[in-house]
Amino acid sequence: MLELNIILDGIKGADEESKVKAKNKLDNLAKPLGSLGYLEEIAIKLSGITGKIHNPMKKKQIIVMCSDNGVVEEGVSCCPQKITAIQTINMIRGITGVGVLARHAGAELKVVDIGINDDIDYPGLIKRKIRKGTWNISKGPAMTREEAIRSIEIGIEMIEEAVKEGIQVVGTGEMGIGNTSTSSAIIMAFTGMDADLVVGKGAGLTEEAYENKKRVIKKALEINKPDRNDPIDVLAKVGGFDIGGMAGCFIGAAYHRLPILIDGLISGAAALLAYRLNPLVRDYMFATHCSAEPGYKILMEELKLRPMLNLDMRLGEGSGCAISFNILEAADEIITKMATFDEASIFNDFLIDIRQG
Repeated sequence: MLELNIILDGIKGADEESKVKAKNKLDNLAKPLGSLGYLEEIAIKLSGITGKIHNPMKKKQIIVMCSDNGVVEEGVSCCPQKITAIQTINMIRGITGVGVLARHAGAELKVVDIGINDDIDYPGLIKRKIRKGTWNISKGPAMTREEAIRSIEIGIEMIEEAVKEGIQVVGTGEMGIGNTSTSSAIIMAFTGMDADLVVGKGAGLTEEAYENKKRVIKKALEINKPDRNDPIDVLAKVGGFDIGGMAGCFIGAAYHRLPILIDGLISGAAALLAYRLNPLVRDYMFATHCSAEPGYKILMEELKLRPMLNLDMRLGEGSGCAISFNILEAADEIITKMATFDEASIFNDFLIDIRQG
């Protein structure tokens, strides 16, 4: 595999000429100009990614990064750490939220052990363990710089495998008790925003435990002093292996010109990390659902993206990606199969463009 810096330097932005062609095609379909709204923007963005008007998505994949976080020692989650290992296996069994939804969407699920605090040997599990969980960020760095880079490289490797398999669109997911804390720490490190604006209750906390969670994250940032201008430092100091792995997926997808979906808060934190390493990766990202976690809105503002759905979801796992595959497929169906004015025998000299900007 190529080195991380070579991959980052090799990323190119969207194909603007293809985007213009896609817009012209959409404007000539038998409908009021821009009447399919964000669906049209999605079709245009897909063309910018692939350089093609027609972008079928029959081969869909969700990559789920599973890892444990040492910060759970501080009582930041209501769930015991062993849930990470249990739910990792249940994902492969297809009985978790993302397992059910991926199957419904016709998407392949790749479940990766990138740092679970347990020895798991289960058919179908992809073993890429860096070590058994990160260290406690309230006492020091989560990982070494070398481990941070390795976590990103594992994500890139997973995308390289997906490309070889002919995958046409990728979703990102995760499993790791305590990872809303590491995600919040990353967002706060990059933006400088206060815990009251970023930190949520994750899987569910009492008010007392919620206040403790915010204190722990603030302490982690004070102790580690992550350098916001060095994304690898931020990941190493207050992140998680799962976040690094997903960041690598976003980077690899951009390098290979593959559309990739952001799920919820943790996936979004990984997307922000990838964006800070190379802003061009945003051209390949789609935000799926608007997570109910408070930090998600901040992520969307930082990434200048908007989610397709608002279902008050906050499960994570990649669940929003599984639901949103259908929207991307619908956008492609519209631009490739809907009739033009000529094909529909309609004169379009009466049209008025009411779109703004």
